[in-house]
Amino acid sequence: MWRSYITGMNANVENPNADQMYQAVVQRDASLEGVFFFAVRTTGIFCRPGCRAKTPRRENVEFFTSADHALSAGYRPCRRCRPTELAGSFPDWLRPLVLQTENQIDRRWTDADLKLLGLSPIRVRRWFQQHYGMTFHAYLRTRKISTAVDQLQEGSDVTSVALESGFQSLSGFRDCLRKWTGQTPSDAKGKSPIVVDRILTPLGPMLAAGCDAGLCLLEFADRKQLPRQFQRIRKQFGRPILPGSNEVLKEADRQIQQYFGGSRIEFDLPLRTDASPFQEAVWNELQKIPYGQTRSYGELAQTLGKPTASRAVGRSNGDNRLAIVIPCHRVVRGDGQLCGYAGGLWRKRWLLNRERKSQSLPASKPKRD
Repeated sequence: MWRSYITGMNANVENPNADQMYQAVVQRDASLEGVFFFAVRTTGIFCRPGCRAKTPRRENVEFFTSADHALSAGYRPCRRCRPTELAGSFPDWLRPLVLQTENQIDRRWTDADLKLLGLSPIRVRRWFQQHYGMTFHAYLRTRKISTAVDQLQEGSDVTSVALESGFQSLSGFRDCLRKWTGQTPSDAKGKSPIVVDRILTPLGPMLAAGCDAGLCLLEFADRKQLPRQFQRIRKQFGRPILPGSNEVLKEADRQIQQYFGGSRIEFDLPLRTDASPFQEAVWNELQKIPYGQTRSYGELAQTLGKPTASRAVGRSNGDNRLAIVIPCHRVVRGDGQLCGYAGGLWRKRWLLNRERKSQSLPASKPKRD
């Protein structure tokens, strides 16, 4: 049975035929979200029914019941409507709202609109503040900018992008883009953004950031230094930072879940550390510390051939912005006592205890893929 979200609720609908589905594509019918996906043979891209991209010719379109089927057929997900992203990123009670906002990117949502969907504006605001560090309306603004940046990167002209994204003027678009990304439209054109998504873990949500070249940040969402970290990587990479997802973040999520599930002891992810030679050397040594074991700052300094550099090693350890993947939680004081950890000592203790316990149980010992 096909299902879709209609007026915020799951509802059974009749299985639509190809002509009905194509008509939904023409009308950008967001009520059929989840019922089908359509792919365009001439571009090799697949989309959700409400995608705002140019309507394809009927003879170039084929339909799929799931994103996985479209991927298996060799199609790439659309960068505008992101058909693979929303399925598991939001709780059930919030997903209908997010689906509607994705298909009405230029709509201005009010508290009254949320109440009509049976949602509490306070609950929505708190959820976005907890998981994204911003209000729901701030999230909508960044998604609008994210869509605009994607279109600019694809070569669209600035005027068309501004109007399609719901901005009333070019100056308003320019000011908003500068405020949220630190760049002007001309700066953003041709540059892929660094995208940020959350990863749920038993120790609380983490924020992951990365571009196609690799993962550049993975931190627990409640870390106080996160705003400064984001400012640093935006300046370092010279790219806007926007909510979204890509293959790097999806793979990071998969491997982090395997780590917490006990089936992974090492990570195999492309990383963008872009640090000083000394920091790179320290972080390389951190990745060599075996699962379930620890090293002291002094031992790391000795290994690096700099026996008097324990404090410098400690500073580089604290500057690590890729928690768990670069296991700075495995560094302790010379007497074996736990010391500073940006995610909190309770998390450091939990991670080490979990790794040591897993090591002592051969039947459940994690293994590499």
